[in-house]
Amino acid sequence: MIVTVKNSGPKNYVMKIISVLALVTMFTAYYFHMSDEFSSNQTTSKTSPQNIEEMKREDSKKVERLIFKEVETAVDLIGQEYIQDVKIVKNKILLVCDTSANLDALKVRYGTLALIKNDLNNIKIVIDIKYIIESKYNEN
Repeated sequence: MIVTVKNSGPKNYVMKIISVLALVTMFTAYYFHMSDEFSSNQTTSKTSPQNIEEMKREDSKKVERLIFKEVETAVDLIGQEYIQDVKIVKNKILLVCDTSANLDALKVRYGTLALIKNDLNNIKIVIDIKYIIESKYNEN
């Protein structure tokens, strides 16, 4: 709100006082509105320990489903007939497959994040679970 005063006089003096009072009234109303809003958010955000445990369980189930789905996708990309073993070791997914498996689709999907080691008997592929969770968790 912009008030310009061209002449000094009693009318302009009253206009200045009304403008300042209106400004102070708006700020106090906004302050009380936001404090009520904040206090209502504080009371609803407090949760019991049971609710926190439920939320942790739901999150862990969601992460477990994400990892399982990603393992299924990796197995489908390689071809199920070529897979010898699938393990989760620490924070990594370990896929052991035949040497005749085509890994091009897997390389395209994961790029350098899939560590591949060729042995005489098999091929070992390691995929980082942290990458999967970071990229997929927030999407769902």
